[in-house]
Amino acid sequence: MKTTAKAVALIGVIALGVTACGSKPNSNAGNTPSNSPTTSGTTTSTKPAANNKSFKGCMISDVGGFNDKSFNQTSLLGLTNAVKAYGISMAKVQSNSPSDYKPNINAMVNAHCNIIVTVGYTLAAATETAAKANPKIDFAIVDNQYTGKIPANLKGLIFNTAQPAFLAGYIAAAMSKTHVVGTYGGENIPTVTIYMDGFYDGVQYYNKTKHASVKVVGWNEKTQKGSFTNDFTTASKGLAAANSLIQQGADIVFPVAGGDGLGALQAAKNSGGRVNGIWVDTDGCVSAPQYCSVLITSAEKNMQVAVQAAIKSALDKKFNNTPYVGTFTNNGVGIAPYHQWSSKVPASLKKEVATIKQGLVSGKIKIASPSQPKPAS
Repeated sequence: MKTTAKAVALIGVIALGVTACGSKPNSNAGNTPSNSPTTSGTTTSTKPAANNKSFKGCMISDVGGFNDKSFNQTSLLGLTNAVKAYGISMAKVQSNSPSDYKPNINAMVNAHCNIIVTVGYTLAAATETAAKANPKIDFAIVDNQYTGKIPANLKGLIFNTAQPAFLAGYIAAAMSKTHVVGTYGGENIPTVTIYMDGFYDGVQYYNKTKHASVKVVGWNEKTQKGSFTNDFTTASKGLAAANSLIQQGADIVFPVAGGDGLGALQAAKNSGGRVNGIWVDTDGCVSAPQYCSVLITSAEKNMQVAVQAAIKSALDKKFNNTPYVGTFTNNGVGIAPYHQWSSKVPASLKKEVATIKQGLVSGKIKIASPSQPKPAS
């Protein structure tokens, strides 16, 4: 969920203290579950399920690791789904610090990978360098869009998460009893604020159509200023940020801060039913089921869809450098089921949400966020 002068990127991570990697991949017979961390200091491989075993798809995490219940874990699911669907082989390696990125990519190059997928904008520079040095290997990067002249073998996988966040904001406004909802981010960067913008716009749309006056605390789209913890991994910081929003009257919180956001869900759980939340990136009831009781829904960024599509294009020898832009239309983003809230969310609201989604798809309903990615040409 970060950006540089050369990149517009998306990230949501929970650091798990994984040790540095960069060694040669170890062969590993059997399964590699999508929610299992790799062994510290090693990489792992999985044998293919069908008939494309000579094709190898590989992935490198950022510092969050593959068991982060969010960004990296969902990206890895795209790789493991590709293994099951296409019978390819795979290898993966975790990173403990930015200094691991270059050696980890080199390890995947040396492992004779056909496509290497890196997760998160912090790997942007190392990924671009490797793509230029290895033109026969395809490279894709989750949540990063390059500018300027892009190598033919390098594809950015980006997402218009303002779309599901808009629905999240509308739902929050409709479900709020205090008529105050809140959001905060890990950092004030486009891949975070795109969520916050969408959430803010969704609330404003509710106010306009319902002649209501639900207030958003923690973010102002017009000024692009709000509440940030400058952190993506520390739950205690998220707890404090959420409590600040709650003290301002918010009874629904929308954290956009990776593992930091788990603290916000804990604040909701601590409230005894007064406060609830909406998650980002993944379906929170799946990735963090201990908080499902306080999660109305989640604004999903379907990294697994984008990763699997990139791998399939490489397998089919149709890979190109046109960025993948995840939207409602291609299932690159979505809104999660209501799970334990299904009976609490009125049927009329569910119907409104479905109608609004179609309005966003058709362009009838506009989102103002300046952080939205440009459609692929």
